[in-house]
Amino acid sequence: MGSMGGYLPYVDFTEFALALGIVLSALVSLIGTSARRRTVALGEARLSDLAELTGILESKRLMAVFGPPDMGRTWPGVTLLEVRRARTPMGWLMSSDLVDYACIAGAVAALVFSHKLVPLGMFGALAIQVAGWVVSTRVPK
Repeated sequence: MGSMGGYLPYVDFTEFALALGIVLSALVSLIGTSARRRTVALGEARLSDLAELTGILESKRLMAVFGPPDMGRTWPGVTLLEVRRARTPMGWLMSSDLVDYACIAGAVAALVFSHKLVPLGMFGALAIQVAGWVVSTRVPK
């Protein structure tokens, strides 16, 4: 450890705190994505579920892709495969298990391995997690 520079003992604590924050953020994202996928699978997908899973943030564009909602303002006929096909890069940022697992791996690798390039992986994971949360603030409620 201590590969990020600075003064001991704060370096190790800072690296650990960053890694812990990244892992917790990715876990929260994984749990939220799982819940949204479940609502789609149960035929209870709402606008916010489809927007976060696909990254399509405009309701008119969502309706163009999935059709109009039913009377309960849900999309019962939408499948997870259709959602996956409609996913945009913002959808990958907000709700991709692969991206979240890669962020967890980058954070853990930064703590386990000592190489001058490893902190870049952790900072990349941090940037991806922050970008995902920032984009998710634009999801319609």
